[in-house]
Amino acid sequence: MSRLFSNFRLAQMEFPNRIVVAPMCQHMAEHGIATDWHLIHWGSLALSGAGLVMIEATGVEMEGRISPNCLSLDSDASEKAMGRMLEVARRYGDSRFGLQLSHAGRKGSTVTGSSGRQALTAAEGAWPTVGPSAIAVAEGWPVPKAADREDLKRIREAFASAARRALAIDMDVIELHAAHGYLLHQFLSPVSNQRSDAYGGSPEARMRYPLEIFDAVREVWPSERPLGVRITGRDWYPGGLEPEDAVQFATALQERGCDFVDVTTGAIRLDARPPQIHPGYQAEYARKVKAETGIPTFAVGMINTAELAEELLAAGDADFICLARGFLDDPRWPWHAAEALGDTIAYPPAYDRCHPRLWPATETAIRNRKLA
Repeated sequence: MSRLFSNFRLAQMEFPNRIVVAPMCQHMAEHGIATDWHLIHWGSLALSGAGLVMIEATGVEMEGRISPNCLSLDSDASEKAMGRMLEVARRYGDSRFGLQLSHAGRKGSTVTGSSGRQALTAAEGAWPTVGPSAIAVAEGWPVPKAADREDLKRIREAFASAARRALAIDMDVIELHAAHGYLLHQFLSPVSNQRSDAYGGSPEARMRYPLEIFDAVREVWPSERPLGVRITGRDWYPGGLEPEDAVQFATALQERGCDFVDVTTGAIRLDARPPQIHPGYQAEYARKVKAETGIPTFAVGMINTAELAEELLAAGDADFICLARGFLDDPRWPWHAAEALGDTIAYPPAYDRCHPRLWPATETAIRNRKLA
C-alpha cells in the first residue's frame, strides 16, 4: 500500500488516506450564508474519496469575512444552512469534513476578481477593519483600527462561539487560520504587529493573542475531534517571520493540545510572495516543523502529482498532503492518484461503472495525462 492511501489517526479520529482538500474561498455566500453552490461544491468533493475536505475560510463574525460573499458562522441562519448542506454531502460521500475558522483583520472588506484583490468602496458596502496595529496591508489601502481590549475579547469569544456552532452541526475537524496575512497571522508577524502592550514586541508576546484564541477554541472543542492551525513557514518579507518562528509557534500550540499544523507561506502583505513557485515549493517548511516538533503536519503548495505526494510522505516531510486548485481542475484526483500508484480506492456505487476494471478507456486517459 502507498503512504498516500494508508490510514492515519488525528486525536481519536481515523482518516482512510492522507489526501486533504485544502480550504479554498468560493466567494459564493450570501450575507455569510452558504448557498446551493456550496451544496454542489461540497458534494462533489465528498465523492472524490479525499480523507478530509476542508471548508473555506469562514468568518467568526461578519466583520471577519474577507469579502461580502465569504462564509461566516456567527448566526442561527448560517449554522442551519451549513448543517443542511453538510448532511447532504455526507450522505453520499465518505470524506471527513473540516472547517477553517478565520478572521480577516486588515485584509477584510475586499473584493477579489480577475483584476486581483481590491478594497471595497463605501458604495460597495465597505466595513471598518481591525488589526494588531494601525498599519495598512499595502500602500493606498485602508488603515485598520488597532484592536483594543474590547475588540480582542469580542473576537476571542466569536471564535469560541463559531466552534460551538461547528460542533452542533457535527463538523469533524476545526482548523484556525493563522496564515496568509489574516488576523492571527497579523498578530504573529512583526511586519504587521507593532504594539507596545502585552500583545506586541517579543515573539512570545506576538504569539499571545493567537494562543489565547486557540485556548478558547480548545476549551469548547472535544479532545477526540482534531483541532489544528494553519501557520506560516515564512513571510517572504524583510523583517518578517522565518522558519524558526514557525517551529516556535508550532511547539507552543502542541503544548496546548494542538493536533496538527498546516504549513503554508506568504501574504502578510499584498506584495509578500515567494521569489519562485514550483511543484512542492512549500514542503520544506512542513518538513522543518515536523522534524523539529514531531507534531502531525500538512504540506501544501502545488503538489500536483500523486508521485510527488507519495515522495513527500515517504520522506517523512509531512503526514497529510493538501491540494487546492488541483481539486478544482480534477475533482476525482484521488481516483486517478490511486491508479497511478497502483493502489485502490472505493468509488461511489453509482459511479462504479467507470472504474478501470469496467471501463478501459480510463487507462488511456491516465496514459495521456502522464504524457501531457
